[in-house]
Amino acid sequence: MFPARLAPILFGFVLSGLMSLIVSGLSTFRAVGLVHGFPILWLCNWAVSWAIAFPTVLVVAPLTRKIVARLVRQN
Repeated sequence: MFPARLAPILFGFVLSGLMSLIVSGLSTFRAVGLVHGFPILWLCNWAVSWAIAFPTVLVVAPLTRKIVARLVRQN
């Protein structure tokens, strides 16, 4: 288990991993189709995508929270 103070980083890690997995899979499939070795190609593309997505999520998430807070009505 992780301490609660790491929750935002862990959230970004998991979210960026799942999102980059899905997007890289779709992008790889659209670029090359279902070719021999597709899973390995996908995983290689995913690793690069995740390396970019994780720090991006950490930087963009606070800004996104501020934007959303301004867009929703406070009760």
